[in-house]
Amino acid sequence: MAGNDNDHEDHHIEVHLDRLLSDRGMTVTELAQRVGVTNVNLSVLKNGRAKAIRFTTLTRICEVLQCQPGDLLSYRKP
Repeated sequence: MAGNDNDHEDHHIEVHLDRLLSDRGMTVTELAQRVGVTNVNLSVLKNGRAKAIRFTTLTRICEVLQCQPGDLLSYRKP
């Protein structure tokens, strides 16, 4: 059902933000400030609950973390 709170369970994309932040000794708060998004929005992404991400936000995250999109996201087979 569209619009359901469980929509995030219908995708198979994993977000590796925790690992990237840990590897770089950075907090979610610091990343959010440097990227220009709220802590809440970044936490939604980090916890795999995001339904979408703007390419501009993805670009800034990759710039700040000095990574590629594939370092941040991966596809998990169901």
